[in-house]
Amino acid sequence: MVILTPLMMQRTALFVTFGGLVTSLTTTFLPLWKTMNSDLNEVENWFSGLWHACLYTEEVGIQCKAFESIMGLPADLQISRVLMLVSVGTGGFALLLVFPGLEGVGMCVGRPGLKRRLLVLGGVLAWVSGLSTLAPVSLVAYTTVVEFWDEGYPDVMPRWECGEAMFSGWFGGLALVVGGTLFFVAVCMADYDQRSGREPIGRRAEHRTEHYLKTEVL
Repeated sequence: MVILTPLMMQRTALFVTFGGLVTSLTTTFLPLWKTMNSDLNEVENWFSGLWHACLYTEEVGIQCKAFESIMGLPADLQISRVLMLVSVGTGGFALLLVFPGLEGVGMCVGRPGLKRRLLVLGGVLAWVSGLSTLAPVSLVAYTTVVEFWDEGYPDVMPRWECGEAMFSGWFGGLALVVGGTLFFVAVCMADYDQRSGREPIGRRAEHRTEHYLKTEVL
């Protein structure tokens, strides 16, 4: 019994891409891109994201406020906003494209060339989505590290540090890139089976069903 088939590879790629898209979408709106804790007031914790900043205190809890001016934001946050939205959009569009191209889906039946092109295009968009997630997260992480070690700031001044959203963003972007790669692998496996004369599993199942129905009628 062959486990590693184009159908299983397509389903794995779909699952990984969907997980990466959900993680990237969550990262986009999490206020945990950067964190700051003042040594002078340890009961206050500051959190900053792409859309709003939050303050956590033990007495009040979490209080968040959206950024009022887009133009007043640092350049890295402005770029990150655009790229993260591009990532979510291309990732969602990739899933919409690859779904009709999957084996066993009753869409584009009898048009293997179209299914192949949909999988390839979906893989490319998944790559774009993954890179669009990795780029802003890495950019914000770089600027945060540079500012943290900047000797021009006084030692008593609190500084921003990398938050948990950075790591979820890296994970989501990497999952999208891996998912897109798996779609390419699935296409290559299907092409190899076609050149070697093997029939896709979905078509073999259909032929077995037709043969069974004919035998039952006889």
